[in-house]
Amino acid sequence: MARIFVAVDLPEEFRDEVRGIQSRFSGLKLKLVDPELVHVTMKFIGEVKESAVPEVAEALGNVKCRPFDALIGGIGVFPKPKAPRVLWLGAEGNFELLHDEVESSLSKFRFKKDKKKFTAHATLARIKFMPAGQKDEFLELLDELGDVELGKMVVDRISLKKSTLTPQGPIYETLHEVLLE
Repeated sequence: MARIFVAVDLPEEFRDEVRGIQSRFSGLKLKLVDPELVHVTMKFIGEVKESAVPEVAEALGNVKCRPFDALIGGIGVFPKPKAPRVLWLGAEGNFELLHDEVESSLSKFRFKKDKKKFTAHATLARIKFMPAGQKDEFLELLDELGDVELGKMVVDRISLKKSTLTPQGPIYETLHEVLLE
């Protein structure tokens, strides 16, 4: 079985800025995502048979979305600031259209649809539990960094990735790339 997802990778030049933002939260009880792995998830597929991966990759070739400019910036949380579980970096652009196209191209597989409305974002950290004494500092940092801007990028491809979970964190492998036309 392979644990797979479809993503838009952030450009290499954003990695140092991601590290800088994450370093501001380093004194808090967060599980930071390796900056090299930060991406915008278009669709988490989950576990599939290894033999099905080539067919999934081929189906992604049916995505009909032109390359587009995107703005990466703004810090937020899911589900809400008082009870954060995910710290994220915002992503603006035609991500919703791209997400819908990815969903459509994979519809024949009957993968589980997302229950929540799609919100384009790149996960910076996960939060299992935050001690009460750290919440004020966390909320202050959220307020301070809320408008941070990494910059613009061109979204011209999507990647099918495999995620292998390890005690040290996930390892991602790009299995297939699809250029947007």
